[in-house]
Amino acid sequence: MRDIDYAKLSAAVIDDEESTRDVISQLLRSLGLRRIHTASDGKEGLDTVIQAEPDIVFCDIHMEPVDGMTFLRVLRKSTVGNVARIPIVFLSGDALEPTVLEAIDNTVDGYLVKPVSLNDLKKRIDVLVWGL
Repeated sequence: MRDIDYAKLSAAVIDDEESTRDVISQLLRSLGLRRIHTASDGKEGLDTVIQAEPDIVFCDIHMEPVDGMTFLRVLRKSTVGNVARIPIVFLSGDALEPTVLEAIDNTVDGYLVKPVSLNDLKKRIDVLVWGL
């Protein structure tokens, strides 16, 4: 198995709840990530992702004024750098089938139901960034 250096990665955490942003950021730091960008809604998240071009994005779905689905659709159509190809993982308390199917239809790369664990985040990073 190859050595994985999480310190080389950057991530964005987009959630309207500051406490959730803090918890997810803390979990990512415990994996070794040092460059973590945060945003409080999809609009701010778009600006953050376009500017920072992180390796992976963890994003809530239900936010105002711009929700996660809109964020995902706009990002996937972006022509700025490689941001359209950045892996996006939704983090949501909404596990209802219509929401999950809409996320899949909009080409989300992963979907985790809150609360998420360190292991949940690590598995998504390992698969989507490292290809393990």
